Amino acid sequence: MKKTKIGLITVICITIALILTLLKEFEIVQVPELVMMSARWGLAAVLVGYALVKRNLTTWILVCMLLGVFVGVDFPNFAAALHPLSKGFIKLVKTIVGPILFGTLVYGIAGHSDLKQVGRMAWKSMLYFFCATSCAIFIGLAVINITHAGVGVDIQKMPQQQLPTAKVVDTELEALPGNVHGVYKFSHFFYELFPENIVKSMYENKVLQIVVFSVIFGIGLAMVEEKKRKPLVDFAESLSEVMFKFTNLIMYFAPIGVGAAMAYTVGHLGVDILKNLFMLLGSLYIALIVFVLLVFVPIMLFLKISIKKFIQAVKEPVSIAFATTSSDAALPKAMSNMERFGVPRKIVSFVIPTGYSFNLDGTSLYLSLASIFVAQAAGMHLGIGQQLAIAFTLMITSKGVAAVPRASLIVLIATAEQFGLPVFIIAAILGIDELMDMARTSVNVIGNCLATVVVAKWEGEFNDEASKNFVAD
Repeated sequence: MKKTKIGLITVICITIALILTLLKEFEIVQVPELVMMSARWGLAAVLVGYALVKRNLTTWILVCMLLGVFVGVDFPNFAAALHPLSKGFIKLVKTIVGPILFGTLVYGIAGHSDLKQVGRMAWKSMLYFFCATSCAIFIGLAVINITHAGVGVDIQKMPQQQLPTAKVVDTELEALPGNVHGVYKFSHFFYELFPENIVKSMYENKVLQIVVFSVIFGIGLAMVEEKKRKPLVDFAESLSEVMFKFTNLIMYFAPIGVGAAMAYTVGHLGVDILKNLFMLLGSLYIALIVFVLLVFVPIMLFLKISIKKFIQAVKEPVSIAFATTSSDAALPKAMSNMERFGVPRKIVSFVIPTGYSFNLDGTSLYLSLASIFVAQAAGMHLGIGQQLAIAFTLMITSKGVAAVPRASLIVLIATAEQFGLPVFIIAAILGIDELMDMARTSVNVIGNCLATVVVAKWEGEFNDEASKNFVAD
């Protein structure tokens, strides 16, 4: 009864605060800033009370996200000073990535000694990744062509920031004739897959290199006789178990890290940024929602996955990804939850890390949408053929995007340069890129979690009973 009452009070307070915000933003009623501030912190007190009653980590994460927004609005300098807390949380989570991938992959491959299944999982995962990201790219193109978000944009009023370097000059590439540049880039992509030093790869958090090393190590270990294989297999199993427990401990710091990340975002950008470039921001969010409804939901319905239970399984890693704009921060919890959801560890440990380089659905959609937005803002008309060329280019280039905040900007700049689009407009997009990154990173995490279920169902190893009985922490 107590939980019901506090839940009702929370809903009423949120409704009042939302109505006041809308009245003020649309200038329907002149609401004094003191009243708005009182409403925000009154709501904050109710939300903290609700979280104390619920005693749920996900609830605390969501509440701290809202508290971070309030701190960013009312105390922007203080909010900006909290940035080290959010960076510290991401740093702490990244310490898990290398060991957890190595332990789970090696145990998943060598512990079962089924090398044929590893091959099956690889091609099934890649086929699904290609189909999902292709759908994302074409939905992005469709939405931006419908909304025409870039048409009539006043570029002079956009925020200007320093652009990152699009690419490092490759002297070997420059020395080759233009007709073989594509071949060189394709082969160079494979070159980047292999680590020269696994410790260095873990230090630099190069997920795909860790995956490649772990898979080859696991295959090699599976080919060794039982007597010599067992100690290392037991070590890998113990390591993965310890790292999952390590994850659970770190997650207690998640509300603070996530709240600080949100406070910093609002504090240094300001809430007015939500109005700036609204059409582009709105187009991205609409496109991502359409993608989820037209791609993810039908897949779940076709495979008879409980949508309600799946949402429960992904809401915590997604909320972490949304606030931190980093898929890495959500990786350990996503792996842990999907295993509890009924996906075998060997599939989770292979599909999710691989998906971080090959299945970035949200990022792929954003890249196609933003590319056309740049052309529209510059007054350039791109025909269907040119847009398809950009789409097919992004299908390849987006696969190399690292799972770190705003790495997609590098690909966007490189694509713009390749097709003669004005790069200076991308500097304006940087002003709201963090807000867009929140949404696309969240969809990336959802897509990779769903991919594990698809592959597990395809392999006939999904535990339906575990998914039906899933309960969030």
